[in-house]
Amino acid sequence: MTKMILIAALSATLCSVTALTQPVLAETKAPDPVRMKATVERLVSFGTRHTLSSATDPKRGIGAARTWGAGEFQKISKACGGCLTVETIADRFTGPRAPDGVEVVDVLAIQKGTGDPNQVVIVAGHIDSRVTDVMNITSDAPGANDNASGTALVIEAARVLAGEKFDGTIVYALLSGEEQGLWGGKLLAATARARGWQVRAMLNNDIVGNTLGQNGQRVADRVRVFSEGIRFSEDGKANLTRRAIGGEDDGPSRALAKKIDGIAKADPAIGLDVFAVRRFDRFGRGGDHSPFLDLGFPAVRFSVGIENYDRQHQDLRTENGRVYGDTVEGMDFPYLAKVTALNVATLRVLAYAPAAPASVSLDGALSMDTRVFWDAVQGAAAYKVYWRRADAQDWSDSRVVTGATETVLKDVVVDDHFIGVAAVAKDGAESLVTFGGMAPRK
Repeated sequence: MTKMILIAALSATLCSVTALTQPVLAETKAPDPVRMKATVERLVSFGTRHTLSSATDPKRGIGAARTWGAGEFQKISKACGGCLTVETIADRFTGPRAPDGVEVVDVLAIQKGTGDPNQVVIVAGHIDSRVTDVMNITSDAPGANDNASGTALVIEAARVLAGEKFDGTIVYALLSGEEQGLWGGKLLAATARARGWQVRAMLNNDIVGNTLGQNGQRVADRVRVFSEGIRFSEDGKANLTRRAIGGEDDGPSRALAKKIDGIAKADPAIGLDVFAVRRFDRFGRGGDHSPFLDLGFPAVRFSVGIENYDRQHQDLRTENGRVYGDTVEGMDFPYLAKVTALNVATLRVLAYAPAAPASVSLDGALSMDTRVFWDAVQGAAAYKVYWRRADAQDWSDSRVVTGATETVLKDVVVDDHFIGVAAVAKDGAESLVTFGGMAPRK
């Protein structure tokens, strides 16, 4: 893919507004499946990346893998004139899968935005691996798909986007401790909150590199994106309010998943259908985006369209002709490059765009019309008001508003419609859509 479109293009109405311009085609680097294969093979060469494996051995274990990952970020930064700040964050965790405690270290590369640097988009993948016994720190645990694939995606995204200028900050994160308790995700989420980051989106990539499923079916044109509807972080009162306004399918993380779906549809060169799963993760399972959901940040998980459980969390072996183990041979690198391209497109749109409106209010009870008003957003050149019938999942109609933070939708009955608002940059990049709720009572 040699060209990218900033997907959040404005409607025809915006085209007539001379103060704003449509996003333009921009020549960009494409994710390289050959280079990504080399990255995965290098990660596999560390033998095991178990979180409790050696942190000091220069050739084998989690420490060597993290050092190598940081070195890759440093190389990328050098090539772009120091556009990335590479650092590590660490904390000690104790739990059933680390009864004696372990220092969990995350490797970060931060591409600082030109606007408000605390407006942050995160792309992450965990670097640790395991075999059948989660406490086995000595056996080879190649972790090619789970999750060298996500690690390779993050590093490749940094290579592709390094040197570009964005209003918001992009954080590329290699997380440890996922298999022991989502500890790397918890560490990064806590760091984001402590540093005052306003996280626009967290993209967690975990098992994103295979296309051949357990049942022999091959799925190379689909990626699953998991998202919560009602927010984990909402208290009882907020939960009741969301139920009252019908916003169960429009929380920030669900809005993020819908945004990703729209990006994929608008750029067929990516070559992926987004299967937007209306569940925060796979059934009964979790990932490193979960701690971000706990703190109220929009977060989703990318994962392959079909899984092969013989190649997840397995000792390397062959039994009755059946091969077990998470090795490079089980991966599809052109597919991984496509998932990477979708992540890159999403990062680009959200880092260019303004923040989403903090709140959107509706006033239209006992009326044929609905007044929509919202909080102003710094850096927004316009706003896009969306609406749809209340029996639909996807936005069907829209209106661009400039020079104001409210509008009246004539003949749009609030009882029968859902309404939301996105902030729009001068180049047309749109924020996530903030769902409209009841106006405050006077």
